[in-house]
Amino acid sequence: MAARFAAGLAPDARVLEIGSGPGHDAALLERLGLHVRRTDVSRGFAELMRADGHRVDVLDPLVDDLTDPERPGTPYDGVWANASLLHVVRPDLVVVLRRLADVTRPGGLLEVTLKEGDGDAWSTHGHVSGPRHFTYWRPEPLRAVLAAAGWEVATIEQREGWNGTRWLDVRATRAER
Repeated sequence: MAARFAAGLAPDARVLEIGSGPGHDAALLERLGLHVRRTDVSRGFAELMRADGHRVDVLDPLVDDLTDPERPGTPYDGVWANASLLHVVRPDLVVVLRRLADVTRPGGLLEVTLKEGDGDAWSTHGHVSGPRHFTYWRPEPLRAVLAAAGWEVATIEQREGWNGTRWLDVRATRAER
């Protein structure tokens, strides 16, 4: 997924990563030649990346300023959100996606990975200190939300991950307005 994303962007493209977590995806995207703005809503993940010498911003994509602090007034070339927007409650996803479109150049790429299913749930699996919220999506309602937010969907691929988890891998471009 990362190689396909990078191949769709110009060399040295600027990417906003939403939900960098420990920074594994950002490191891969950087090895592929992209400039990544690392962000996470979790201060703990931000501190982990800072301890490794990376610049990272604590950022909530629902309410915080998404503009590029290194290039004020210049939109991003792409947005990467791997298994992060699945924590956004259903009514807020269109708002977050619209805000991401607002800071992305027309034709810019969006890669998002969400869990497939119905409804939402809380989980304490993995190495987390508290419960995490997950919102599940089906392809067609997700396609409608993306379109309403200003994205043209190229593909929504369904796949099975570890432990039987069903995923939706979304690739879209920022629509002309």
